[in-house]
Amino acid sequence: MRLLAVLVVLASPSLARAQKDAVVKAAAVQAAANWPTALSIWEWAEPGYQETKSAKALADLAAKAGFKVTRGVAGIPTAFIAEFGSGGPVVGILGEYDALPELAQTTDPVRTIRQGGNGYGHACGHHVFGVASLSAAIAIAEEIRAGRLNGTIRFYGCPAEEGGSAKAFMARAGLFNDCGVCLHWHPGSRNSAGDASCLARIAVKFRFHGTAAHAAGSPEKGRSALDALLLTMHGVELLREHTPDGTRLHHTVTGGGGAANVVPEFAEGFFYVRHPKAEVVQKLYPRLTKCAQGGALATETKLEVAYLGGTMEILPNNTLAQVAKANLTKLNDLKYDAEETKFALRLQETFETKVPLDTITKVEDVSGKSSGGSTDVGDVSWVVPTVGFSTACWVPGTPGHSWQAVACGGTTIAKQGMTLASKTLAATAYDLMTDAKLLAAAKEEHTRRLDGRTYVPLLEKDQRPPLDYRDPPRRRGAE
Repeated sequence: MRLLAVLVVLASPSLARAQKDAVVKAAAVQAAANWPTALSIWEWAEPGYQETKSAKALADLAAKAGFKVTRGVAGIPTAFIAEFGSGGPVVGILGEYDALPELAQTTDPVRTIRQGGNGYGHACGHHVFGVASLSAAIAIAEEIRAGRLNGTIRFYGCPAEEGGSAKAFMARAGLFNDCGVCLHWHPGSRNSAGDASCLARIAVKFRFHGTAAHAAGSPEKGRSALDALLLTMHGVELLREHTPDGTRLHHTVTGGGGAANVVPEFAEGFFYVRHPKAEVVQKLYPRLTKCAQGGALATETKLEVAYLGGTMEILPNNTLAQVAKANLTKLNDLKYDAEETKFALRLQETFETKVPLDTITKVEDVSGKSSGGSTDVGDVSWVVPTVGFSTACWVPGTPGHSWQAVACGGTTIAKQGMTLASKTLAATAYDLMTDAKLLAAAKEEHTRRLDGRTYVPLLEKDQRPPLDYRDPPRRRGAE
C-alpha cells in the first residue's frame, strides 16, 4: 500500500506535465480553427465602441463552446463576459478588438490602401488579441468540462482600448472584483515578458464654437473656432517645457472648417496627457484645460469640454510575470518559412532601421520597464493581480500603429504569433488553476504593491462610456 502511494506521488509530476501539454495543444488547435474569425475582424476593422460585428463574432464563438455569455455589460453594447465552470479559482483572460483610424492597408509589403473599407486598420493587432485570448479560454474550458481542472475561466470582451477607456468603466462596474487573477497579452514585433508597466493617460476633446462670416468681405463679424484651437495647441506646446519628466502630450485636429473663405464656426481637437503616474496626470489635466480656456477667451468663442476618461498605469506583478515568461520561453517555436521570409525582407525595406529576423526566436525580459504607451489594462491591474506579455505578430522592427503592422496582421506571420499567445495564455492559466500557493503569492504581491492605496478610476462622477468618441466631429452645444 505504501509502495503504491509512493508510485502515485512519483507519477503525479509526469501526469501534470502531460495534462498541461494537452491544454497547450488544445489552445493551438483552437487558434487554428479561429484564425478565420481573426481575419474577419481584420477585414471589418471596426472603431472603438462600434465593434458590433467583431464583438458578436467572439461572443457567438464563446456561446458555441458552452460558455455563459452576458452581452452589453457596463452599459457598453460591444462589451461582454463569457464564463465557464464554477467556483474558484476564477481566472480572467482579457480580449480586445477595436481598430485605428486612417490606417487602412492591404496585406502588401508596400503602402497600399485597402479600398472599400471605412479607413480603419488593425494597426495594434487587436483582431488577433481577442481571438487568441478566447481560444485559450476555450482550451481551459475543455479541461474543466472533462473534470481535469476545477474553477472558473472567464473571458472579457473589451472594446475601445484605443482611447475609449472601456476597461475603466468595466472595472468601475465591479466586473473584475471576484477574479483571482487576470491575464492579457499584446501583439508586437518581438516576444517579451516581465513585470513592466505603462503610462497613465487622460483623453479629452476640446470643441470650440464661434461665428461664421465671409473671411474677406466681413471678417470682423466672425469669431474663428479654428483660431481658438490653434491657440490651444500652441499653449500646449509651450506647456511641455514646464511638465515633469516622463510627460507626454499629444493632439490632433479632428475638425477645423471646410472652406478657406469662411471663418470656421466650429473646430475640434483630440488631446492626450500621459505620465508614468496617474496622480501626476490628474494634476496636469487642469493645466491642459487652461490652455483651451485661454484659446476660447482670446478668440471670443465658446469652449465645450468632452472628457473621455482616463486609464491607470499598470500595477506590475513579478510573481505572475515569471510564470508567463517561463511559459512563453518554453513554447516559443516561431520560425518563418520561405514565403514569410520574402514578405518580411520586402517590408523591412520600408523601415529606417532593420532588425534581424531571428529575433523572433528570443524572448526579451522587460522587467522594470515601461511600454511607453497606455492601456486600460492598467485599471484592471489595480483591482486584481494582472500579468501580460507580447508575441511577435509583426515583422521585427515594425512600429505599432503603422500601416506595416496592419499588413502583417493579415498574414500567417500574425497567425503564428497569435497561436503562440494562445498557448502561453492557456499554459499560464493552467499553472494558476493548479497551484494555490502561486495564486496566494500573486495576491500577496498585489496587496504589497498597492501599499494601502485603493483603486479610483480616472473617470468623472456618473460619467458614461463615450460611445461616440470615434464619430465624426459634430457641432454640439453651439449657441
